[in-house]
Amino acid sequence: MNQQLKEIFDFTKISDDCIKCGKCIPVCTIHNVNADEVTSPRGFIDLLGAYKRGNLELDKAAKDIFESCFLCTNCVEVCPNDLPTDMIIEQVRNDIRKKYGLAWYKRVFFFLLRNRKIMDILARLGYVFQTCGFKIKEKQSAMEPRFSLPIIKKDRLLATASKKSFLNSYEDVIKNGGKAKVGIFIGCLANYSYTDTGKALLEILKVLEIDVYLIKKQLCCGAPAYFTGDFDTVEYLSKHNIEYFETFMDDLDAIIIPEATCSAMIKIDYEHFYHDDKIWRNRARIVSKKIYMATEWLHNNTSLKDILAKKGQNSDLLITYHDPCHAKKMQGIEKEPRDLLKQNYKFKEMSDSNRCCGFGGVTMQTEKFHFAKAAGVPKATMIKETKADIVSAECSACRMQITNSLYDEEVDVVFKNPIELIAKALKD
Repeated sequence: MNQQLKEIFDFTKISDDCIKCGKCIPVCTIHNVNADEVTSPRGFIDLLGAYKRGNLELDKAAKDIFESCFLCTNCVEVCPNDLPTDMIIEQVRNDIRKKYGLAWYKRVFFFLLRNRKIMDILARLGYVFQTCGFKIKEKQSAMEPRFSLPIIKKDRLLATASKKSFLNSYEDVIKNGGKAKVGIFIGCLANYSYTDTGKALLEILKVLEIDVYLIKKQLCCGAPAYFTGDFDTVEYLSKHNIEYFETFMDDLDAIIIPEATCSAMIKIDYEHFYHDDKIWRNRARIVSKKIYMATEWLHNNTSLKDILAKKGQNSDLLITYHDPCHAKKMQGIEKEPRDLLKQNYKFKEMSDSNRCCGFGGVTMQTEKFHFAKAAGVPKATMIKETKADIVSAECSACRMQITNSLYDEEVDVVFKNPIELIAKALKD
């Protein structure tokens, strides 16, 4: 095993290396909404060390604690010893899944993520019948359930289903002039719900005369299963995507992803997932060299910024930007979307763009949704204080969470992916 990765997953060493300095406490998303030492990064680390030494039983109380982390990586960012708290929690959640299994709705959800054709059919049915079970909120591109189930909470907004998925709406290959060739990995939420993101990305690439390959056999990146501990599903999805990408990626300049979580999963977490499998780890590493967040690649490898600059500020809309945890902290993507947006829009930073929005994954959005709601309130307040017309972030998970938080707090601000705003600026 690679020595660096071996040390990452040495729970006892990590526990011993934690100096209990407390720098992680003020930035910890779960500790800020549940101020208990055990649900803090150093608390998690101590308990994980005890678990690996055989001094802690993985009972339901421990399960509840380890499933309370948002995996926002704030603690990793400020830790003086760079302790990978998020990664070891992801590992122990797999042990939890093996011991306790998964709730039925999680099993159904992950089954659908493995089976694109079935998901396509259900998404179309969802579009037809969504008004029966939901109240549509057109402004928010969201819907409010009329009933409650474990995975559908009556007091929250969900993304609406689109009439046709993004991948099924366009040809496999779109020729725009051949100045470059890129593939698009769209992500599940943008494929089935926020389809305007993909449409806007195609419009930008057309202006730039860049050919597009939709790589239609892509499956979910695996992030929802990874954060939940369903490593069997992660292995299935990641191997499918890696093998699929290998068949064509040498012919592309890049595979661009307008989703921070999907990009981080494929670019970074695939390699971490295969920490004890040298062959697949190397294959994941090779694939990662082609993976970019959309604004990152467009900013650094095209003339898009210059084209936008020539148009000048052509909108009176005030934009504020939220940094998705999987963009800034994991991939260092912070400047690029801002640079592109500032060419045409008024811009104002919120007081803490780095604060986690509170999405937190499948478990947090279902069994522990009260934590997600609590974590969303400060973010909604920050956005309100900017007096912005639009809040933007390159992440559909953040979009769903923040839209819900704004709605709950009665903040009249619309959420748009930066790709949508850039495409609009090109047309205006």
